[in-house]
Amino acid sequence: MKDLKINTLDDFDFYDKTVILRVDINSPLDPKTKKIVNENRINKVVPTIKELLNKGAKLAIIAHQGDSLDYFNLIPLEEHAKKLSEKIGAEIKYIDDVAGPAAQNLIKNLKKGEAILLGNLRYLSEEISTFEDTVKLSPKEMLNTFLIRHLAPLGDIYVNEAFSAAHRNAPSMVAFEELLPTAGGRLLISEINALSTVMKNPQKPSIFVLGGLKVSDAFGMMKQVLENGTADKILTCGVTGIIMHMSLGKSFGKKQEKFIYDRSLNKFFEPAKEFMKKWGDKFINPIDFAYENNGKRIEVSLDDLPVNDALFLDIGTKTIELFKKEINNAKTIFVNGPAGAYDQNKNFEKGTYEIWNAIADSNAYSVIGGGDSVSAAHKLVKDAEKKFSYICTAGGAMVRFLSGKELPLIKALKKAYRKR
Repeated sequence: MKDLKINTLDDFDFYDKTVILRVDINSPLDPKTKKIVNENRINKVVPTIKELLNKGAKLAIIAHQGDSLDYFNLIPLEEHAKKLSEKIGAEIKYIDDVAGPAAQNLIKNLKKGEAILLGNLRYLSEEISTFEDTVKLSPKEMLNTFLIRHLAPLGDIYVNEAFSAAHRNAPSMVAFEELLPTAGGRLLISEINALSTVMKNPQKPSIFVLGGLKVSDAFGMMKQVLENGTADKILTCGVTGIIMHMSLGKSFGKKQEKFIYDRSLNKFFEPAKEFMKKWGDKFINPIDFAYENNGKRIEVSLDDLPVNDALFLDIGTKTIELFKKEINNAKTIFVNGPAGAYDQNKNFEKGTYEIWNAIADSNAYSVIGGGDSVSAAHKLVKDAEKKFSYICTAGGAMVRFLSGKELPLIKALKKAYRKR
Protein backbone atom coordinates (compact mmCIF):
# COMPACT_ATOMS: atom_id res chain seq x y z
CA MET A 1 0.00 0.00 0.00
CA LYS A 2 2.36 2.68 -1.32
CA ASP A 3 0.34 5.85 -0.67
CA LEU A 4 -0.36 5.08 2.97
CA LYS A 5 2.99 3.38 3.61
CA ILE A 6 1.76 0.27 5.39
CA ASN A 7 3.44 -3.11 4.95
CA THR A 8 1.17 -5.80 3.51
CA LEU A 9 1.30 -9.59 3.48
CA ASP A 10 3.27 -9.36 0.24
CA ASP A 11 6.22 -7.82 2.09
CA PHE A 12 7.10 -10.85 4.25
CA ASP A 13 8.05 -14.52 4.05
CA PHE A 14 5.83 -16.27 6.59
CA TYR A 15 7.23 -19.80 6.18
CA ASP A 16 8.01 -21.33 9.60
CA LYS A 17 7.45 -17.94 11.26
CA THR A 18 5.35 -17.44 14.39
CA VAL A 19 2.76 -14.83 13.45
CA ILE A 20 0.67 -12.96 16.01
CA LEU A 21 -2.53 -12.15 14.14
CA ARG A 22 -4.95 -9.60 15.64
CA VAL A 23 -8.46 -10.00 14.21
CA ASP A 24 -11.84 -8.55 15.11
CA ILE A 25 -14.42 -11.33 15.31
CA ASN A 26 -16.53 -9.59 17.96
CA SER A 27 -19.97 -10.88 16.97
CA PRO A 28 -23.62 -10.25 17.88
CA LEU A 29 -24.91 -12.83 20.36
CA ASP A 30 -28.32 -14.20 21.23
CA PRO A 31 -29.02 -12.55 24.61
CA LYS A 32 -30.33 -15.79 26.11
CA THR A 33 -28.12 -18.53 24.65
CA LYS A 34 -24.98 -16.40 24.14
CA LYS A 35 -24.57 -18.09 20.77
CA ILE A 36 -23.28 -16.16 17.74
CA VAL A 37 -26.14 -14.91 15.55
CA ASN A 38 -24.18 -13.03 12.85
CA GLU A 39 -20.94 -14.42 11.40
CA ASN A 40 -20.04 -11.51 9.12
CA ARG A 41 -16.82 -10.54 10.88
CA ILE A 42 -15.75 -14.17 11.22
CA ASN A 43 -16.30 -14.73 7.50
CA LYS A 44 -14.24 -11.65 6.64
CA VAL A 45 -11.03 -12.84 8.35
CA VAL A 46 -11.07 -16.35 6.87
CA PRO A 47 -9.13 -15.48 3.67
CA THR A 48 -6.18 -13.99 5.57
CA ILE A 49 -6.01 -16.91 8.01
CA LYS A 50 -6.08 -19.36 5.10
CA GLU A 51 -3.36 -17.44 3.27
CA LEU A 52 -1.04 -17.35 6.27
CA LEU A 53 -1.54 -21.05 7.00
CA ASN A 54 -0.95 -21.95 3.35
CA LYS A 55 2.29 -19.97 3.48
CA GLY A 56 3.49 -22.13 6.37
CA ALA A 57 2.98 -19.69 9.24
CA LYS A 58 2.58 -20.76 12.84
CA LEU A 59 -0.43 -18.69 13.78
CA ALA A 60 -1.35 -17.28 17.20
CA ILE A 61 -4.67 -15.47 16.78
CA ILE A 62 -5.77 -12.84 19.31
CA ALA A 63 -9.26 -11.32 19.42
CA HIS A 64 -11.93 -9.87 21.69
CA GLN A 65 -15.63 -10.34 22.36
CA GLY A 66 -17.63 -7.83 24.41
CA ASP A 67 -16.19 -5.17 26.71
CA SER A 68 -16.59 -3.59 30.12
CA LEU A 69 -19.38 -1.49 28.59
CA ASP A 70 -20.79 -4.58 26.90
CA TYR A 71 -20.30 -7.02 29.77
CA PHE A 72 -23.02 -9.52 28.88
CA ASN A 73 -21.32 -10.20 25.55
CA LEU A 74 -17.93 -10.76 27.21
CA ILE A 75 -17.65 -14.53 26.80
CA PRO A 76 -14.99 -17.12 25.88
CA LEU A 77 -14.07 -17.49 22.21
CA GLU A 78 -14.56 -21.25 21.96
CA GLU A 79 -17.51 -21.00 19.53
CA HIS A 80 -15.54 -18.52 17.41
CA ALA A 81 -12.73 -21.08 17.09
CA LYS A 82 -15.18 -23.81 16.05
CA LYS A 83 -16.75 -21.62 13.39
CA LEU A 84 -13.33 -20.59 12.05
CA SER A 85 -12.31 -24.25 11.88
CA GLU A 86 -15.44 -25.12 9.89
CA LYS A 87 -14.94 -22.28 7.43
CA ILE A 88 -11.21 -22.82 6.95
CA GLY A 89 -11.42 -26.60 6.73
CA ALA A 90 -8.66 -27.07 9.29
CA GLU A 91 -8.54 -27.11 13.07
CA ILE A 92 -8.14 -23.81 14.83
CA LYS A 93 -7.21 -24.86 18.34
CA TYR A 94 -8.57 -22.90 21.28
CA ILE A 95 -7.32 -22.21 24.78
CA ASP A 96 -9.19 -20.10 27.30
CA ASP A 97 -5.99 -18.31 28.26
CA VAL A 98 -4.90 -15.00 26.80
CA ALA A 99 -1.16 -14.87 27.42
CA GLY A 100 -0.42 -17.04 30.45
CA PRO A 101 1.98 -20.01 30.69
CA ALA A 102 -0.46 -22.46 29.07
CA ALA A 103 -1.05 -20.19 26.07
CA GLN A 104 2.66 -19.48 25.73
CA ASN A 105 3.51 -23.17 25.77
CA LEU A 106 1.01 -23.95 23.01
CA ILE A 107 2.38 -21.14 20.85
CA LYS A 108 5.94 -22.39 21.29
CA ASN A 109 4.86 -25.86 20.14
CA LEU A 110 2.92 -24.79 17.05
CA LYS A 111 4.01 -26.46 13.81
CA LYS A 112 4.03 -24.93 10.34
CA GLY A 113 0.48 -24.46 9.07
CA GLU A 114 -1.09 -24.72 12.54
CA ALA A 115 -3.17 -22.09 14.34
CA ILE A 116 -4.51 -21.40 17.80
CA LEU A 117 -7.08 -18.84 18.93
CA LEU A 118 -6.19 -17.48 22.37
CA GLY A 119 -8.66 -16.44 25.06
CA ASN A 120 -10.74 -13.27 25.01
CA LEU A 121 -8.42 -10.24 25.10
CA ARG A 122 -10.97 -8.35 27.19
CA TYR A 123 -10.18 -10.68 30.09
CA LEU A 124 -7.21 -8.33 30.54
CA SER A 125 -7.93 -4.97 32.17
CA GLU A 126 -5.40 -3.29 29.87
CA GLU A 127 -7.58 -4.23 26.87
CA ILE A 128 -10.95 -2.85 28.03
CA SER A 129 -12.26 0.55 27.00
CA THR A 130 -12.49 1.92 30.54
CA PHE A 131 -8.74 1.27 31.02
CA GLU A 132 -7.97 2.99 27.72
CA ASP A 133 -10.11 6.01 28.59
CA THR A 134 -8.69 6.34 32.12
CA VAL A 135 -5.01 5.39 31.94
CA LYS A 136 -4.15 6.67 28.44
CA LEU A 137 -0.87 4.84 27.78
CA SER A 138 1.35 5.55 24.79
CA PRO A 139 2.38 2.56 22.63
CA LYS A 140 5.85 2.58 24.20
CA GLU A 141 4.37 2.58 27.69
CA MET A 142 2.27 -0.42 26.66
CA LEU A 143 5.42 -2.51 26.27
CA ASN A 144 5.19 -3.21 30.00
CA THR A 145 1.64 -4.55 29.82
CA PHE A 146 0.95 -8.22 30.51
CA LEU A 147 -0.05 -9.02 26.93
CA ILE A 148 3.01 -7.53 25.24
CA ARG A 149 5.55 -8.83 27.78
CA HIS A 150 4.27 -12.38 27.42
CA LEU A 151 3.38 -12.64 23.71
CA ALA A 152 5.74 -10.34 21.80
CA PRO A 153 8.88 -12.40 22.58
CA LEU A 154 7.19 -15.44 20.99
CA GLY A 155 6.38 -13.73 17.69
CA ASP A 156 8.42 -13.20 14.55
CA ILE A 157 5.82 -11.05 12.73
CA TYR A 158 2.70 -9.17 13.81
CA VAL A 159 -0.27 -8.88 11.42
CA ASN A 160 -3.27 -6.68 12.13
CA GLU A 161 -6.56 -7.60 10.44
CA ALA A 162 -8.83 -5.59 12.77
CA PHE A 163 -9.72 -2.31 11.06
CA SER A 164 -13.05 -2.30 12.90
CA ALA A 165 -11.06 -1.79 16.13
CA ALA A 166 -8.63 0.70 14.57
CA HIS A 167 -9.90 3.51 16.79
CA ARG A 168 -8.82 1.61 19.90
CA ASN A 169 -5.55 2.65 21.56
CA ALA A 170 -5.01 -0.76 23.15
CA PRO A 171 -1.85 -2.91 23.47
CA SER A 172 -3.15 -5.58 21.08
CA MET A 173 -3.69 -2.87 18.44
CA VAL A 174 -0.72 -0.49 18.68
CA ALA A 175 2.09 -1.92 20.83
CA PHE A 176 3.32 -5.03 18.97
CA GLU A 177 4.32 -2.66 16.14
CA GLU A 178 6.98 -1.19 18.46
CA LEU A 179 8.80 -4.52 18.62
CA LEU A 180 7.92 -6.75 15.69
CA PRO A 181 7.94 -6.50 11.90
CA THR A 182 4.33 -5.61 11.07
CA ALA A 183 1.86 -5.95 8.21
CA GLY A 184 -1.75 -5.03 7.56
CA GLY A 185 -3.96 -7.97 6.60
CA ARG A 186 -5.93 -8.25 3.36
CA LEU A 187 -9.21 -7.19 4.97
CA LEU A 188 -7.66 -4.18 6.69
CA ILE A 189 -6.14 -2.96 3.44
CA SER A 190 -9.40 -3.44 1.53
CA GLU A 191 -11.35 -1.54 4.24
CA ILE A 192 -8.96 1.40 4.02
CA ASN A 193 -9.06 1.38 0.21
CA ALA A 194 -12.87 1.34 0.12
CA LEU A 195 -13.24 4.21 2.59
CA SER A 196 -10.45 6.17 0.90
CA THR A 197 -12.34 5.87 -2.39
CA VAL A 198 -15.38 7.43 -0.73
CA MET A 199 -13.36 10.05 1.14
CA LYS A 200 -10.64 11.15 -1.23
CA ASN A 201 -11.63 10.31 -4.77
CA PRO A 202 -15.39 9.78 -5.08
CA GLN A 203 -17.05 9.81 -8.47
CA LYS A 204 -19.62 12.58 -8.60
CA PRO A 205 -22.33 13.07 -7.61
CA SER A 206 -21.51 11.58 -4.22
CA ILE A 207 -24.23 11.16 -1.60
CA PHE A 208 -24.18 10.16 2.06
CA VAL A 209 -27.24 8.45 3.56
CA LEU A 210 -27.09 8.99 7.32
CA GLY A 211 -29.69 7.63 9.72
CA GLY A 212 -30.12 5.29 12.65
CA LEU A 213 -30.34 6.02 16.34
CA LYS A 214 -26.63 6.71 16.88
CA VAL A 215 -26.83 10.37 15.93
CA SER A 216 -23.25 11.05 17.06
CA ASP A 217 -21.98 8.96 14.11
CA ALA A 218 -23.78 11.13 11.57
CA PHE A 219 -22.68 14.38 13.18
CA GLY A 220 -19.17 13.00 13.56
CA MET A 221 -18.64 13.05 9.81
CA MET A 222 -21.05 15.65 8.37
CA LYS A 223 -18.80 18.69 8.78
CA GLN A 224 -15.74 16.99 7.30
CA VAL A 225 -17.45 15.60 4.20
CA LEU A 226 -19.25 18.88 3.53
CA GLU A 227 -16.23 21.12 4.06
CA ASN A 228 -13.93 19.11 1.83
CA GLY A 229 -16.57 18.54 -0.84
CA THR A 230 -16.66 14.75 -0.42
CA ALA A 231 -20.46 14.76 -0.20
CA ASP A 232 -22.60 16.55 -2.77
CA LYS A 233 -25.76 15.65 -0.88
CA ILE A 234 -26.58 14.26 2.56
CA LEU A 235 -29.82 12.33 2.86
CA THR A 236 -30.89 12.23 6.50
CA CYS A 237 -33.25 9.68 7.99
CA GLY A 238 -33.81 7.91 11.29
CA VAL A 239 -33.41 10.12 14.35
CA THR A 240 -30.89 12.27 12.48
CA GLY A 241 -33.61 13.42 10.06
CA ILE A 242 -35.91 14.36 12.94
CA ILE A 243 -33.16 16.35 14.66
CA MET A 244 -32.43 18.33 11.50
CA HIS A 245 -36.06 19.50 11.44
CA MET A 246 -36.31 20.10 15.19
CA SER A 247 -33.17 22.26 15.09
CA LEU A 248 -35.09 24.63 12.82
CA GLY A 249 -38.04 24.80 15.21
CA LYS A 250 -40.32 22.10 13.81
CA SER A 251 -42.53 20.46 16.44
CA PHE A 252 -43.09 16.70 16.19
CA GLY A 253 -45.28 16.25 19.25
CA LYS A 254 -44.86 15.50 22.93
CA LYS A 255 -43.94 11.81 22.72
CA GLN A 256 -41.29 12.21 20.02
CA GLU A 257 -39.79 15.29 21.64
CA LYS A 258 -39.63 13.56 25.04
CA PHE A 259 -37.70 10.75 23.33
CA ILE A 260 -35.17 13.28 22.01
CA TYR A 261 -34.72 15.21 25.26
CA ASP A 262 -34.63 12.14 27.51
CA ARG A 263 -31.58 10.93 25.56
CA SER A 264 -29.95 14.40 25.52
CA LEU A 265 -30.05 14.37 21.72
CA ASN A 266 -31.06 18.02 21.79
CA LYS A 267 -27.33 18.76 22.09
CA PHE A 268 -27.18 18.19 18.33
CA PHE A 269 -29.67 20.98 17.61
CA GLU A 270 -27.04 23.71 17.51
CA PRO A 271 -24.63 21.98 15.11
CA ALA A 272 -27.61 20.92 12.97
CA LYS A 273 -28.78 24.51 12.78
CA GLU A 274 -25.28 25.66 11.80
CA PHE A 275 -25.00 22.98 9.12
CA MET A 276 -28.37 23.93 7.66
CA LYS A 277 -27.42 27.59 7.63
CA LYS A 278 -24.09 26.97 5.90
CA TRP A 279 -24.92 24.00 3.67
CA GLY A 280 -28.72 23.90 3.57
CA ASP A 281 -28.77 23.15 -0.15
CA LYS A 282 -26.71 20.01 0.46
CA PHE A 283 -29.24 18.40 2.80
CA ILE A 284 -32.27 16.38 1.78
CA ASN A 285 -34.28 15.78 4.94
CA PRO A 286 -37.42 13.62 5.25
CA ILE A 287 -40.71 15.14 4.10
CA ASP A 288 -42.97 12.52 5.69
CA PHE A 289 -42.78 10.04 8.55
CA ALA A 290 -44.40 6.82 9.73
CA TYR A 291 -45.73 5.84 13.14
CA GLU A 292 -47.94 3.07 14.48
CA ASN A 293 -51.54 3.39 15.60
CA ASN A 294 -53.57 0.32 16.69
CA GLY A 295 -51.01 -1.95 15.02
CA LYS A 296 -51.16 -0.14 11.67
CA ARG A 297 -48.54 1.92 9.90
CA ILE A 298 -49.64 5.54 9.58
CA GLU A 299 -47.80 8.07 7.45
CA VAL A 300 -47.93 11.80 8.03
CA SER A 301 -46.40 14.65 6.05
CA LEU A 302 -44.10 17.23 7.59
CA ASP A 303 -46.78 19.90 7.14
CA ASP A 304 -49.27 17.90 9.24
CA LEU A 305 -47.05 17.64 12.31
CA PRO A 306 -47.15 17.62 15.30
CA VAL A 307 -48.79 14.39 16.41
CA ASN A 308 -48.56 14.29 20.18
CA ASP A 309 -48.85 10.57 20.88
CA ALA A 310 -46.58 9.29 18.09
CA LEU A 311 -43.02 8.03 17.84
CA PHE A 312 -41.84 8.35 14.24
CA LEU A 313 -39.83 5.20 13.63
CA ASP A 314 -39.57 5.26 9.84
CA ILE A 315 -39.59 7.59 6.87
CA GLY A 316 -42.70 7.81 4.69
CA THR A 317 -43.36 6.87 1.06
CA LYS A 318 -42.81 10.40 -0.32
CA THR A 319 -39.39 10.55 1.32
CA ILE A 320 -38.51 7.11 -0.04
CA GLU A 321 -39.31 8.26 -3.59
CA LEU A 322 -37.37 11.49 -3.08
CA PHE A 323 -34.33 9.56 -1.86
CA LYS A 324 -34.56 7.05 -4.71
CA LYS A 325 -34.23 9.84 -7.28
CA GLU A 326 -30.98 10.97 -5.67
CA ILE A 327 -29.73 7.39 -5.43
CA ASN A 328 -30.44 6.72 -9.10
CA ASN A 329 -28.39 9.77 -10.11
CA ALA A 330 -25.46 9.12 -7.77
CA LYS A 331 -22.08 7.71 -8.77
CA THR A 332 -20.83 7.19 -5.18
CA ILE A 333 -23.01 6.29 -2.17
CA PHE A 334 -22.00 5.90 1.46
CA VAL A 335 -24.53 4.56 3.98
CA ASN A 336 -24.45 4.57 7.77
CA GLY A 337 -27.57 4.11 9.89
CA PRO A 338 -30.95 2.54 8.96
CA ALA A 339 -33.88 4.66 7.76
CA GLY A 340 -36.14 3.25 10.47
CA ALA A 341 -36.57 0.70 13.25
CA TYR A 342 -36.61 -2.20 10.77
CA ASP A 343 -35.50 -4.72 13.41
CA GLN A 344 -38.20 -3.85 15.96
CA ASN A 345 -41.41 -3.89 13.99
CA LYS A 346 -42.46 -4.91 10.47
CA ASN A 347 -44.40 -1.64 10.21
CA PHE A 348 -41.07 0.21 10.23
CA GLU A 349 -39.16 -1.95 7.78
CA LYS A 350 -40.29 -0.25 4.57
CA GLY A 351 -37.92 2.73 4.56
CA THR A 352 -34.75 0.72 5.13
CA TYR A 353 -35.86 -2.05 2.76
CA GLU A 354 -36.65 0.34 -0.10
CA ILE A 355 -33.57 2.54 0.32
CA TRP A 356 -31.10 -0.32 0.84
CA ASN A 357 -32.38 -2.20 -2.21
CA ALA A 358 -32.33 0.96 -4.33
CA ILE A 359 -28.67 1.44 -3.42
CA ALA A 360 -27.86 -2.24 -3.98
CA ASP A 361 -29.47 -2.11 -7.45
CA SER A 362 -27.84 1.18 -8.46
CA ASN A 363 -24.77 1.51 -10.67
CA ALA A 364 -23.01 3.65 -8.06
CA TYR A 365 -19.93 2.64 -6.08
CA SER A 366 -21.62 1.87 -2.77
CA VAL A 367 -20.08 1.43 0.68
CA ILE A 368 -22.18 0.49 3.68
CA GLY A 369 -20.87 0.41 7.23
CA GLY A 370 -21.88 0.25 10.89
CA GLY A 371 -23.33 -2.73 12.74
CA ASP A 372 -27.03 -1.92 12.28
CA SER A 373 -26.58 -0.94 8.65
CA VAL A 374 -24.71 -4.13 7.80
CA SER A 375 -27.25 -6.28 9.68
CA ALA A 376 -30.03 -4.56 7.73
CA ALA A 377 -28.23 -5.25 4.46
CA HIS A 378 -27.91 -8.96 5.19
CA LYS A 379 -31.52 -9.18 6.36
CA LEU A 380 -33.25 -7.08 3.69
CA VAL A 381 -31.10 -7.36 0.54
CA LYS A 382 -30.71 -10.66 -1.28
CA ASP A 383 -27.05 -11.34 -2.16
CA ALA A 384 -26.02 -8.17 -0.31
CA GLU A 385 -22.31 -9.08 -0.41
CA LYS A 386 -22.46 -9.12 -4.20
CA LYS A 387 -24.72 -6.12 -4.73
CA PHE A 388 -23.01 -3.53 -2.53
CA SER A 389 -19.57 -2.54 -3.76
CA TYR A 390 -18.19 -2.88 -0.25
CA ILE A 391 -19.63 -3.85 3.13
CA CYS A 392 -17.43 -2.47 5.89
CA THR A 393 -16.95 -4.37 9.15
CA ALA A 394 -16.25 -1.19 11.09
CA GLY A 395 -18.47 1.21 13.00
CA GLY A 396 -16.63 3.67 15.22
CA ALA A 397 -13.37 3.31 13.30
CA MET A 398 -15.16 3.98 10.02
CA VAL A 399 -16.82 7.13 11.37
CA ARG A 400 -13.54 8.50 12.69
CA PHE A 401 -11.75 7.72 9.43
CA LEU A 402 -14.41 9.59 7.46
CA SER A 403 -14.20 12.42 9.98
CA GLY A 404 -10.58 12.96 8.94
CA LYS A 405 -9.08 11.78 12.23
CA GLU A 406 -5.94 9.64 12.22
CA LEU A 407 -6.71 6.31 13.85
CA PRO A 408 -4.29 4.90 16.47
CA LEU A 409 -3.84 1.68 14.47
CA ILE A 410 -3.06 3.51 11.22
CA LYS A 411 -0.50 5.66 13.02
CA ALA A 412 1.15 2.56 14.51
CA LEU A 413 1.19 0.70 11.17
CA LYS A 414 2.77 3.70 9.43
CA LYS A 415 5.43 3.88 12.14
CA ALA A 416 6.25 0.21 11.57
CA TYR A 417 6.49 0.61 7.78
CA ARG A 418 9.40 -1.36 6.32
CA LYS A 419 10.54 -2.62 9.75
CA ARG A 420 11.68 -6.12 8.83
